[in-house]
Amino acid sequence: MDQADHFATTPNDVRRSPRFPFFADARITEAETRSNMTARTSELCRHGCYMDMMNPFLLGTPLRIRIVHHGQSLDAAVRVVHSQPNIGMGICFDEVDPAHAGILEGWLSELQAA
Repeated sequence: MDQADHFATTPNDVRRSPRFPFFADARITEAETRSNMTARTSELCRHGCYMDMMNPFLLGTPLRIRIVHHGQSLDAAVRVVHSQPNIGMGICFDEVDPAHAGILEGWLSELQAA
């Protein structure tokens, strides 16, 4: 199975926008305790991303995230919408910093063109 097949959306997969393989470093801050941890993205779409991490947060947890890719950073308020222990978590962008919205769109345009 090639990488494109691995990330392809299946008929039962309900998504608001296409997702793309996307590997970047991220810093996650838990909103209530302000504790920080690092993770790595593996997928990105207009509405969120998937974070590879051994100890993901629980479903519904509000977080702040900073994703850094090729010298650009994206800051957003997010929440956990999918969590798999020892694997990772899916997060939904609740509020992308307005100054960074263009960065997200740029990354998605590059991924879509690839």
